[in-house]
Amino acid sequence: MKALLRHLCLASGIAALAGCTQPTTPYAPQGTTKYTLENTEKFVALDGMSQIRVACTGLQERTLQDGRLQVIANVRNRVRGPVVIQIQCVFADDRGLAVGGETLWRTLLLPEDSTEAVRFTAFNALATHYTIRVREPR
Repeated sequence: MKALLRHLCLASGIAALAGCTQPTTPYAPQGTTKYTLENTEKFVALDGMSQIRVACTGLQERTLQDGRLQVIANVRNRVRGPVVIQIQCVFADDRGLAVGGETLWRTLLLPEDSTEAVRFTAFNALATHYTIRVREPR
């Protein structure tokens, strides 16, 4: 009888505490970067494997004497063993519109524990922004 009374008191205590929680409120809507990633980031991995295997450890920008933008990206191998990726740069104007086309995809071999500096130069002086893209070789 005492055991039953003890369990009954314990159950009622838990039920009383459960009633003390605050009601949940809906979360505020979150903005998505699914379609704007290349407009907001300067280094973008286009697939999951590239995101895992490489990282950008630094970006250097400078304007050449003729007004063209030049970018140097330091790309680092993050995994054990060599990594082969393709890398490209898309130059854009102040409004985010591509200017002068895209650079060709380059195949880059990164040995284990290495960092490679990759240089890109805009085709014309209209470029003020850029996005460096990496992907698995095709």
